[in-house]
Amino acid sequence: MFPLLSVITFVPLAGALVLLFVGSKNENLIRMITLATGLVDFAFSLALYYGFDDSTHAMQFVERAPWIKSFGAEYYMGVDGISLFMVMLTTVTCVVCYLATWTAVERNVKEFNISMLVLQTAMVGVFCALDFVLFYVFWELMLIPMYLLIGVWGGKNRIYATVKFFVYTMAGSVLMLFAILVLYFQYHSATGVYTFDVLKYHAFAFDKNLQFWMFLCFFVAFAIKVPVFPFHTWLPDAHVEAPTTGSVILAGILLKMGTYGFLRFSLPIFPHASLAAAWWVSWVAIIGIIYGALVALAQEDIKKLVAYSSVSHLGFVVLGTFAFTLRGVSGGIMQMINHGVSTGALFLIVGILYERRHTRLIAEYGGVWKVMPKFAFIFMLIALSSIGVPLTNGFIGEVMILVGVYEANAVYASLAVVGVLLGAAYMLWTFKRVMLGEITNEKNKDLPDLSARELAYMAPFVILVFLIGVYPNPVLKKMEPSVRNLVGQVAKARSGGTAVAAGVRAPDGLRRE
Repeated sequence: MFPLLSVITFVPLAGALVLLFVGSKNENLIRMITLATGLVDFAFSLALYYGFDDSTHAMQFVERAPWIKSFGAEYYMGVDGISLFMVMLTTVTCVVCYLATWTAVERNVKEFNISMLVLQTAMVGVFCALDFVLFYVFWELMLIPMYLLIGVWGGKNRIYATVKFFVYTMAGSVLMLFAILVLYFQYHSATGVYTFDVLKYHAFAFDKNLQFWMFLCFFVAFAIKVPVFPFHTWLPDAHVEAPTTGSVILAGILLKMGTYGFLRFSLPIFPHASLAAAWWVSWVAIIGIIYGALVALAQEDIKKLVAYSSVSHLGFVVLGTFAFTLRGVSGGIMQMINHGVSTGALFLIVGILYERRHTRLIAEYGGVWKVMPKFAFIFMLIALSSIGVPLTNGFIGEVMILVGVYEANAVYASLAVVGVLLGAAYMLWTFKRVMLGEITNEKNKDLPDLSARELAYMAPFVILVFLIGVYPNPVLKKMEPSVRNLVGQVAKARSGGTAVAAGVRAPDGLRRE
């Protein structure tokens, strides 16, 4: 069988190796090789989509081979309806980033493109890995190129932001590694088999008390990556200091790895603990939704505003996931895709403005639509998508989440609606201050409108906004069997004993009677 997942994962790494033999002064050639590599990888991901069987929840395109036999680690790759779209989102976002950086990065071009390609390999690998050791290798590999992207090509406070990002992420990773090893030895003590096979852990009933503590370890690791309130403080600094493409990758892909982790690991491996924790995780998500929106509303730096909007939007994803309903979980996955499209596009919009004016202060703009009408039109479409206006992608995800959460708890859904209203407020107010009115700053009178290249890299996101918003069935149909299976696993745990949601022994401060 053709190793499609390995090809999609390692084509970017092969491109990075090719760049090692290209002279640093051949900057256009370096950019062309990088873009060609990204386009080839995207083409293979389309083959993944069209070859995907939407009638089963089983892992597909599976590749399995011995790796470290003495430890039971394998090279084990596969995708289902949950990870399929994360892989595709990664490949399309990276192509957009390669186009967007064509002129934005002017120094160390070769090193920048190598870092981007290695990062792409790590991101795809995270979504495909079904062995915990392999997953952890890809998870940690992401840190290195992202550290470089912010630390070398970032803003004036890039070192502070990079160190903060690295320390936060490493702290979560260490906890996750500890939990993986505990599960590894617990599984061996019960079965006599040493394995890091994620799917075997899905099928194994770990002790409920152990589940609670391991769930907490994984939760912290994934909550930092999302980031969930109050683990979010690294995100605004990283976004503000990162180059535009770094912010696009952070918002579009890296943050989704936390919510993906909940779906792939936390819910199926720790169903009892997930049920027990659902009430306080939901409250944390609701606080994040409202807090992120309120702080975004107060920002004067447009990039920081978009960063805080991510805290709010991803709070919806976490809330939908821990509703444990078909609509809630499906809506959460849909919103992961939508956030990658809409917020990734918003960061590109900020980058376009910054390239022209070298400022992100909202007060420096106003009336920009008069000199940049094409830009203003696209900004308006993306803003409406972020708000969740009907016929845009954001509407589908938000409605599914709210309906799914309402099925589980009407109070949670009612509070989450406040975040929707605040989201509309900060996004429309920002658009008004930047784009509408009269030009009061002389520096804005001669701003050039979008070039052909800028229109080209914004086009995929604009197309997806309406493609998903008008006809989401091709996405929903592919993910439905996997989501049904996941929700069924949690439902089985719920019905498997009395008072499952409260039966896990936990510290008094976290336990709900």
